[in-house]
Amino acid sequence: MKILNFIARGTLSLVDAARKLQGLQVRLTAGEVKDGVEHVEPYGFTSHPLAGAEAVLGFIGGNRSHCVAFIVTDRRYRPVGLQRGEVCLFTHEGDEIRLQQGRVISITAGTKIEVTAPEAVFNCSTSVTLNTPKVIATGDIEAAGEIRDGVGTMSAMRGTYNGHNHPENDSGGPTDKPNQRME
Repeated sequence: MKILNFIARGTLSLVDAARKLQGLQVRLTAGEVKDGVEHVEPYGFTSHPLAGAEAVLGFIGGNRSHCVAFIVTDRRYRPVGLQRGEVCLFTHEGDEIRLQQGRVISITAGTKIEVTAPEAVFNCSTSVTLNTPKVIATGDIEAAGEIRDGVGTMSAMRGTYNGHNHPENDSGGPTDKPNQRME
């Protein structure tokens, strides 16, 4: 019966990720090995699955020589416990991007999050919080509003600096205000 030959499950052995349509080697449940299986992925998404991942295969027209992988998944690394409607992109190392309930996007990276673009814009209506021991900027920092340090503001510090003076060492009287102002 040809209909029995339409769908099969298998375990991934090898991946050829250099092709425009990935080529897979898959071991089927009956011990059959298929080479050059085309991995059909959704537009905008791609992955390089690991050996041991599971695949659902289809055979076009029931022909066992024309095999296509529709789904490749890996239960060993799949995050569990998502709430209804949530979505998660993940890797075997534990990195993930979760689209969570309440319109929250959570990004977890083990080493680094890198953004490469001519410009990055965050439109936040309340605040941006950086919970980190250090912030590094390799260029200028501009602020249209006030900069606060937990004790005071930059404009208050500037006013104190511009108005300060020191006692003269010889006469005991105050020195002139600084001749270079902090702007």
